[in-house]
Amino acid sequence: MLDLSPFQNLALRGGFLLVEVRLTAQPLLDPIERAATAQTVIHGHHFHIYLRADLDERELSVSLYHEVLEAATVAAERPPEAVLELNEGHFEQAAQAAHQRLGLASPRSLNLLLADFGFPA
Repeated sequence: MLDLSPFQNLALRGGFLLVEVRLTAQPLLDPIERAATAQTVIHGHHFHIYLRADLDERELSVSLYHEVLEAATVAAERPPEAVLELNEGHFEQAAQAAHQRLGLASPRSLNLLLADFGFPA
């Protein structure tokens, strides 16, 4: 199982802070009330990510990549040009590609993903 402790209070590129990543048995819903694998609450530049507890290690990793990239895009005052046109499907494709290229999500690989999309150090 992916150890989530390294993601607590993690400084991310773009001036963001991943405050917490938690597993939850509670049902998660997307903004249009569909079942979701993950949910992110954004408070300014602080992210709180909740992941379904029944996900396998690969699904947890992909979900972390997806949620961090999407949250950074939404929360950025001036998002990098590379993310301006991304939609939900694009975030998922980017997350899948990051997992394949960088392996299981880690503090380093999350920041590499953000760097690849142009988020500043």
